[in-house]
Amino acid sequence: MKNDASTSAAPLKGLGGPLRSSEPARVLPSMSPAVHLLEEASDLLVVHLDFHAALETCERAWESLAEEPANSTVVEVKCSLCVVGIQALAEMNRWREVLSWVLQYYQDPEKLPPKVLELCILLYSKMQDPGAVLAAVDAWLQDPDNQGLPEYGSLAELYVLRVLLPLGRLSEAEGLAVGSAAFGEEQREEVLQAIRTARQQSTKEHLSSQEQPKPSQEDLAQGSAREADSPDSPCNALSPGQVPSPVS
Repeated sequence: MKNDASTSAAPLKGLGGPLRSSEPARVLPSMSPAVHLLEEASDLLVVHLDFHAALETCERAWESLAEEPANSTVVEVKCSLCVVGIQALAEMNRWREVLSWVLQYYQDPEKLPPKVLELCILLYSKMQDPGAVLAAVDAWLQDPDNQGLPEYGSLAELYVLRVLLPLGRLSEAEGLAVGSAAFGEEQREEVLQAIRTARQQSTKEHLSSQEQPKPSQEDLAQGSAREADSPDSPCNALSPGQVPSPVS
C-alpha cells in the first residue's frame, strides 16, 4: 500500500463532498456550545482549510457534549462532528487514525452512525486497506439494533463490494447477499452478479498461474552446465590448481 502524497486520502471526493459551512446550522437548532463549535469546525475545514484546527475544534465540541442529555439533536451533532473530523484527518493524510478516532467517542463499532460507518468504508477502500474496517463493519451488521435501520441494505452492499470482494472473501460475501433480508431482489441480483464476476476472475488468475511452464530436469541440467561454462561463474574465476585463500 502506498503512503505518499499521490495516494493522499484528501479530499474525500466521491464520499459526498466536503461539508458546506451552512449545513450544520440548517439542520440543527442553535442550542448548545457544541453546535457553535460544529459550525466553527466546518468553517475551518471548508473555508480556511485549517484542518488541524478543525479537528481540535471537533474534539472540544465532543468534550462539551459530555454533560448534554441525550436527544436527537445531540445525536446529529455528534455524527456531524465525526464527518468533519474524518475529513480533517484525511486532509492531513492521517487516514489510518480515522477508525480509532471515531471509536474513542462511540466505544463500540455497533454504535457508529450509518453515515460515519459509510465514510470509514469508503475511505479505507479508497486507500486500498479495506481489511482495516472488516471487523468493525461486520460487528455493525451483526447487531440486531442496526438491522432495522433504513441504511442497513446500502451499507451491507457497500461492505460486500468495497471490503469483502477486494479481500477475496467471496463465500462470506455470497452468504451475506443470499441470507440478508435487507437486500431487495434487484439489489441482491446485482450483488450476486458482482460476486460471480469476482469468482470468475479469481478462477482465471488461478488457472493462468498454473499454466506457467515449469522447467524440466533436462532444462535445469542444461542451465547448470551453461552456468558452469560461463566466464563469470565463480568456479572459472580460479586458475587451474588455484584454491581460495582461507578466510582469516
